[in-house]
Amino acid sequence: MIKRVFNLPSLLCLLFLMVAIGGPVTAHHSATPFYDADKPVEIFGVVTKFVFRNPHAALFVLVESEDGATTEWQVEMSAPVMLKRLGWTPDILTVGTEIRVSGPSSRAEGSHGVLGRRLTLADGSPVLKGGRSSDPARSR
Repeated sequence: MIKRVFNLPSLLCLLFLMVAIGGPVTAHHSATPFYDADKPVEIFGVVTKFVFRNPHAALFVLVESEDGATTEWQVEMSAPVMLKRLGWTPDILTVGTEIRVSGPSSRAEGSHGVLGRRLTLADGSPVLKGGRSSDPARSR
């Protein structure tokens, strides 16, 4: 005789837990489809906006070219929870701050985007005093 190990309510509970826990684990994506590591860029400009919200923080930087034309670049950063662990806050980068950003460029044709891997102030110091100037969350 075969003994039943699970009854229907416990099986449904187990299924719910698998979906609830397994979903977020597989939900994050790689940056590779969006950014080209073989085409790194470095920009220097003035912060126009810093958006500190999920799923990724975003920094907007006004960059002036040699001919005087200006272009706003979008810098994708880690999730706010990751940045908070490093000491970042929503007001750490204020409008008008001069910043240097380097990282893989956006693959989207005609866009001005970069995955922010290294961020420093104009004098070369890290954005967060005593902290890291590079993003620890590498694409997988």
